Amino acid sequence: MENEQEKKQPETQASEMEAGEQETVQPQENTGKEKKKKKEKASEEKEALSRLQLEFEEHKQQHLRVLAEYDNFRKRTQNEKSAIYHNAVSDTVQALLPIADNIERALEQENASAEDMRKGVEMIENQIQAAFEKLGIRSIGAIGDPFDPEVHNAVAHVEDESLGENVISAVYQKGYLLGDRVVRHAMVQVAN
Repeated sequence: MENEQEKKQPETQASEMEAGEQETVQPQENTGKEKKKKKEKASEEKEALSRLQLEFEEHKQQHLRVLAEYDNFRKRTQNEKSAIYHNAVSDTVQALLPIADNIERALEQENASAEDMRKGVEMIENQIQAAFEKLGIRSIGAIGDPFDPEVHNAVAHVEDESLGENVISAVYQKGYLLGDRVVRHAMVQVAN
């Protein structure tokens, strides 16, 4: 019996050794699988990183294009504003040049009577009114109009029973509007 036990012992030792070897083999197989998984994961991460880099480059290029478009837009609008301003000044000067020419001609006259001078000045005033109409400028502040502090500048006050309350009784300097914008406030005297 002892022999049998001795025989069994080496067998169990051998089987235990085989089991131990199998255990060590299994971790090697697992590490091989783990390495394969790690390699797959690393390659996936590299692919994801490369996709992110491509996406980043696309967004960067798009951002640069937007910046360039904005810069071009800013320059274009600045040029348009400048052109509008210069066109407006040019139109205004063209409307006023005939008036300046007539004033110059009137001053060159040596033997003009007072009546002729008055007619010439009246003609120039009519030209100025026509030029203002052409430019869209209208005068404000007439005697009898109600006082409006938005467009009139009251420089004097008078008590007059023949006029209503807050009515313009005298105009010292006409005011002018361009559309709804006040170019110059009318300088007026207000009654009551």
